[in-house]
Amino acid sequence: MDIREYAQISKKASVLLASLSGSDKNFALIMISERLQSNSDKIFSANKLDIQNSEKNGVEAPILKRLKFDQKKLDEVIEGINSLIKLEEPVGKELKVTELDSDLILHKVSCPIGVIGVIFESRPDALVQISALCLKSGNACLLKGGSEALETNKALAKIIYEASVLAGAPEGWMHLLETREDVREMLSCDDAIDLLIPRGSNEFVRYIMDNTKIPVMGHADGICHCYVDKFADLEMAVKVVTDSKTQYVAVCNATETLLVHEAISKAFLPMIQTSLEEKNVKIYGCEKTREIIAVEATTTDSFGTEYLDFEISIKVVSDIDEAIQHINTFGSGHTDVIITSDLKRAETFMVLVDSGNVFLNCSSRFSDGFRYGFGAEVGISTSKIHARGPVGLEGLLIYKYKLFGKGQIVADYSDGKSKFTHRDISNQS
Repeated sequence: MDIREYAQISKKASVLLASLSGSDKNFALIMISERLQSNSDKIFSANKLDIQNSEKNGVEAPILKRLKFDQKKLDEVIEGINSLIKLEEPVGKELKVTELDSDLILHKVSCPIGVIGVIFESRPDALVQISALCLKSGNACLLKGGSEALETNKALAKIIYEASVLAGAPEGWMHLLETREDVREMLSCDDAIDLLIPRGSNEFVRYIMDNTKIPVMGHADGICHCYVDKFADLEMAVKVVTDSKTQYVAVCNATETLLVHEAISKAFLPMIQTSLEEKNVKIYGCEKTREIIAVEATTTDSFGTEYLDFEISIKVVSDIDEAIQHINTFGSGHTDVIITSDLKRAETFMVLVDSGNVFLNCSSRFSDGFRYGFGAEVGISTSKIHARGPVGLEGLLIYKYKLFGKGQIVADYSDGKSKFTHRDISNQS
């Protein structure tokens, strides 16, 4: 069966999936959670094979870190599924009710997008999160993970699909793609697939956009920044920056560039150097940075690099305006942090920095659907259309209008016999 057939099957399944009740979908999620736990040995064995193959092929350390799927990761994805179960049913939610005229009532109601194709990196936990989100939001899905995680993804997809269908989900609602050729074929299925979500580099996202007619919600590089302002609590800044960089380096919300106001640079840079080097972080600094601490020099590419490893670039800036300009020039619109005690300066930063997530005095690692209370996320959207930031259930929904009348015709409104009231009655029972 080719990918076009998969897409058409998913299209038919999406209609049935959209009609499932919240309790039916939650029951399927419970079944998935239980089957993942009871089949953990199969999952771990598949993951061990993926890691062995990747090590033989010389796969880089950051990818190996993402690839690992152990009991801790399994516990995390099951916790994410349980969080989704606890969330209210997102489909069929009444968003607005408008009286167009007496007995002519317009309802704006949430509904699934339909069929979603997601292309993601070598993180098996992402497959669980994405498929669970699609199921809860009533969307059929075609999933393509990184080739390094193929065996783990196959094991996970089989367990998830079989458990969900056994619980009442329609057959064909989920398909796993395995090759790059599958992806190329998927890009031509604009008659069946409603949305593509590619996760990866800017170049990869641009390739997807340029080679399909399907709408694309892009999740590009995570070039995140921490800016330490001249009014920062320096001990807090050390704590926040260190966590932002080192809590888990191989993810898109880890900080890659540190900006430091020159007024506190002589006091702060030795402090952060000690903290980061204790975590084995390699530091690259601009000329002003290297006048204060002994680190390697930045290059012309440093500030546009997503390291995904124990490396960071540091730049000393003259003021907050230069920090904002730097972020808007070199950042990817993902997550950027200001550390300061001056709330007015913080507000300026948070308004002018053009990113999906802007934080004050806390780690960039909080930029995550689970931590936001979304249950999980299908990715981080750095675009400005439909959804932005961590994409949870809301980002996988659209809406439709339902108009209830009693024989009204447009001719009566055109010739003035009837008049529109256009009254918002959303809060009326």
